[in-house]
Amino acid sequence: MLTEELLKKIQRFHFKTHRLANNLFAGQYESAFKGRGIEFAEVREYHPGDDIRTIDWNVSARFGHPFVKVFHEERELTVILVLDLSGSHLFGTKKKFKRELLAEVAGMLAFLAIRTNDKVGAILFSSQVEKYIPPKKGASHVWRLIKEIFTYEPRELTTNIDGALAYLNRVVKRHAIVFLISDCMDTGFERSLRLTARKHDLTMIRVSDPAEDAIPDVGLVTIRDPETGHVALINTRSKRLREEWQNVRKEQAVYLSELLRRAGVDLVDLYTDGPIIEPLTRLFDQRRKRL
Repeated sequence: MLTEELLKKIQRFHFKTHRLANNLFAGQYESAFKGRGIEFAEVREYHPGDDIRTIDWNVSARFGHPFVKVFHEERELTVILVLDLSGSHLFGTKKKFKRELLAEVAGMLAFLAIRTNDKVGAILFSSQVEKYIPPKKGASHVWRLIKEIFTYEPRELTTNIDGALAYLNRVVKRHAIVFLISDCMDTGFERSLRLTARKHDLTMIRVSDPAEDAIPDVGLVTIRDPETGHVALINTRSKRLREEWQNVRKEQAVYLSELLRRAGVDLVDLYTDGPIIEPLTRLFDQRRKRL
């Protein structure tokens, strides 16, 4: 049962993402993600300038003057949001937690999908697939999806991207537009990512907090790993420690960047204190130029 406070928060979030999707991304999503073919729509009389290759000779002969076939883009797509709800997303030192950022992006993408009459579904995962929401159309379906993202309490706290992608490839048989939204604090998913990229149109959206890239010099600090529960006392005054951590983060970034480049997967970086609109707009613009 949702509390009144949480219900109001979800309603405000629902309204915000709906407004942003309608006002700021009008047409960009649709032009960036095209249908996979064309389908016959109707026959109409020929007009000067029509492509003569579309003339329907049988109908033209029957009526004694030229008619052409009209085709429409087979637009309906299926969008799948693969959402990482592991414990590391319950972290944020700026405007919001990473899970809140993840929810905001997922909600916006869901509204963009239904705005163009596409289906949208979601896979919520941690170290296992926690919940699968089959793709459907309609605003009521997006409302349900947003509520699940906000309120679902995962049974596990660790991360398994490989398992989530393997599950996606089993249950979603037809080609889909897939957005994997995660902080990407995982390895060992190289093969499943390549398979997914061959079968589906995959985009990785990495959510991060600025504090994860550099340890501040604040003396002795007790830290707790949100996924394993491990607690440690560290001395943040140690220059060597801070440099080693920055090197680890750089290595992680290079590993992911190279992996995605080889697989032909787009990467969008979002931060808890940064913009959402501009990075997504750049993604849509880049995709439109490649079509």
